[in-house]
Amino acid sequence: MHTIASILALATTASAIQGFNYGSTFTTGAAKQQSDFEAEFTTAQNLKGTSGWTSARLYTMVQGGTASDPISAIPAAIKTKTSLLLGLWASGGDTSFANELLALKAAIQQYGDDFAKLVDGISVGSEDLYRNSPMGIAAGSNVGAEPDTIARYIKETKDAISGTGLAGVPIGHVDTWTAWYNGSNQAVIDACDWIGMDAYPYFQDTMPNDISQSKSLFQDALGKTQQAAGGKSVWITETGQPVSGKTVGQSIASTDNAETYWKDVVCPLLSSKTNLWYYTLQDAAPDTPNPSFGIVGNKLQTTPLFDLSCDNTNTGSSSSSASASSTGKSGASSTASGSGSGSSASATGTATSIGNSGGSPGGVSNSQISSEQSATVTPTAVSPGATGTGSGSGSGSGSGAGGSGSGTNGTFTAPPSATSSSTIPASSGNGLQSGAFAAAFAAIMVAIYAL
Repeated sequence: MHTIASILALATTASAIQGFNYGSTFTTGAAKQQSDFEAEFTTAQNLKGTSGWTSARLYTMVQGGTASDPISAIPAAIKTKTSLLLGLWASGGDTSFANELLALKAAIQQYGDDFAKLVDGISVGSEDLYRNSPMGIAAGSNVGAEPDTIARYIKETKDAISGTGLAGVPIGHVDTWTAWYNGSNQAVIDACDWIGMDAYPYFQDTMPNDISQSKSLFQDALGKTQQAAGGKSVWITETGQPVSGKTVGQSIASTDNAETYWKDVVCPLLSSKTNLWYYTLQDAAPDTPNPSFGIVGNKLQTTPLFDLSCDNTNTGSSSSSASASSTGKSGASSTASGSGSGSSASATGTATSIGNSGGSPGGVSNSQISSEQSATVTPTAVSPGATGTGSGSGSGSGSGAGGSGSGTNGTFTAPPSATSSSTIPASSGNGLQSGAFAAAFAAIMVAIYAL
């Protein structure tokens, strides 16, 4: 039987959790099957120049093409001995979330202890708070969820696993660092056992963000998240630098810069025993998005696009800051900030500007858009060709702290994917970011926040 304390203690052991983020569809919208996940997990475990990448973070519990069947990543993980940070999509409304819980409970019953012993934790939602913020709405992001809704879903998840093999597994929420630093989201922090931080200096285009600034920008984001977490463990659930694509601000997407980011940010995190899920192993599957973050290209292979070794890496201040994260200790923010951090809001949301969050690349967990559009209807028919979670999550920018921060987005182009709206969850890179529904929703929400 798991206990929250025992699993959180993994962060301070000799081998912290290392993994990648895995969507449930390809860029074509086709749902991944068990063999696809097995190939990905095996590749991650055998990457040249590095080791220990044996965990997978998921965005949904639901297998593409079904209403509530457990995702086929689970039997793949059992076969390959890959641990799991489970994800329950939380921006599709109550009916959609009920299907996530059905899939979770079905997985517990179907796979038993073989499944339960692999679970590192459960994330209820992914960047829902950012997408629900005024900045997220203004940036054209997809539908998010209120903090009270996420807190309620966390309680429902704890109730669902009570008395099962997953009882006591730590439950948290994943969001951009700016969402955590926003005092209006305290209810979610209070409900969480751990805090999942997504941070991408690449997207922080309202401040100096060339690759030489990435380390300090990341440290600043981590310190602010730790401050907001109030002593709860902070897990790095998404971060990365693209290997190709457009230039955002001063940050150039290239394999050279991706390698620099790996050496400057990722290696210190690994040495500090911080739980980390990098974004990403492969996102060019088969089409290459812009930007592309995958450390392997279109071909799934163990030879990466850049050197993943951490020999002779400077692990100074990043290491100490990240260590505070893994052990759940706050107070690192006073030393984590660096040049190019810009002005920032306090945890109570009283200041004015923090610019882009560096939120994750896909606009939304690429993509659950159709689950949001049809969340009030239990699906009776689904299309296997356009289902699942796709290659990424979140958004290309972040909200201002306390709901008052300034900063702009609009420089990110979502990766190509299907646009079917008949499935839960479904794949759509742009989804609600375009069309009348998005415009109407944004107008309504902006009006509400203006009151």
